[in-house]
Amino acid sequence: MKEHANSRQIFITDFDLERLENLIENTSRRSSRDGKHLEELEQELSKADVVPPAGIPPDVITMNSRVCLQDLETGEDLVYTLAFPTDANLESGKISVLAPIGTAMIGYRVGDIIKWQVPAGTRKFKVKSMHYQPEAAGDYHL
Repeated sequence: MKEHANSRQIFITDFDLERLENLIENTSRRSSRDGKHLEELEQELSKADVVPPAGIPPDVITMNSRVCLQDLETGEDLVYTLAFPTDANLESGKISVLAPIGTAMIGYRVGDIIKWQVPAGTRKFKVKSMHYQPEAAGDYHL
């Protein structure tokens, strides 16, 4: 689960919002192991400022963005692409938006600190850099 100040501004494109709302609607919460993550994703989406793809700041993590996160505990850099569950493949660095870190990533910006709860406690990552954002590259419908 992400933590952020009330004044924190989270952005999402209207295109991503529509696709994510469809994902939430089409995934059965009762039978899905992703039920908790769907609820957390839904909460995050309800807080976001919705903008057209061309209006999203280039340093915001959107769907299909590839970013470098730095583990603030170990100093390790991790590169992930935020993906829809059907495209997720951890071996190739594609992490599902329904995975705890994936849900936490969406809408954050370069320089932000992402915090979320795991069984062992709270993990903290800094969004270190943006390697690719579809909207900044003009790829509005990935």
